[in-house]
Amino acid sequence: MSHSDDNDQWYANWFDTAYYHILYRDRDHKEAAEFMQSLTQNLELKPGAHILDLACGRGRHSMYLNQLGYRVTGVDLSASSIAFAKAELHRILSGDESALTFAQKGKLDPSRIEFEVHNMTQPYDRSFDAVFNLFTSFGYFDDPEDNLNTIKAIKSNLKPQAYGVIDFMNVEWVLNHLVAANSKTEQGITFHNSRRFENGFIYKDIKFSDQGKDFHFTERVRALRLEDFQSYFHTAGLELVDVFGNYQLHAYHPVESPRLIMVFRNG
Repeated sequence: MSHSDDNDQWYANWFDTAYYHILYRDRDHKEAAEFMQSLTQNLELKPGAHILDLACGRGRHSMYLNQLGYRVTGVDLSASSIAFAKAELHRILSGDESALTFAQKGKLDPSRIEFEVHNMTQPYDRSFDAVFNLFTSFGYFDDPEDNLNTIKAIKSNLKPQAYGVIDFMNVEWVLNHLVAANSKTEQGITFHNSRRFENGFIYKDIKFSDQGKDFHFTERVRALRLEDFQSYFHTAGLELVDVFGNYQLHAYHPVESPRLIMVFRNG
């Protein structure tokens, strides 16, 4: 079975499968929680501020932000990710110790967190004190115009003087550290991954077999650089105010930084 047709919105297919979540089940929750704490402190967000977690996936950042005292709306194109986030929230609040995150029941306020299915290229129907787009959840679109459309949508969802944050990969660092091929076994399934840079995109082919069926998915992210984002921000009327190079919020270096974390402000 192949879902690698470039004419489809591949991310809508791949991100909605259980296999996507199996492959990436070991993401670093501690690092993500510390990043949210550092970022909100840096932005001096007031307690109770309303944050839009744009392309929130399974909602781990949303839950950390909620525990820090913020109101959070997490949105994602993937219906299965949103369903998981809602179920995970319920499990934590019910005291289920097998819940995947280390979120604590006593610190979560269910009245200040919600998850909804939403396409990030379109404006959401309210305005926020901050909009976060985290963990390279950008640049997947087939139509390059949707990159700018998303930036414009973020602007429309920001209150005056409010901050937006895009946490993207640093392309130069990724290309210098690209692993051509590797394999990873999770829950009895061996995923064979291969990576390449081609025509302005970084591709990752993922092949595996399960229950007698062969699967092939292809991730594709546009190799956007700082100057690309600067152009988007300028066109959309947003001011770039800070650039960090890692989750500890150290200064960005064009080659040595693993991340490209951009903080921008609405006029």
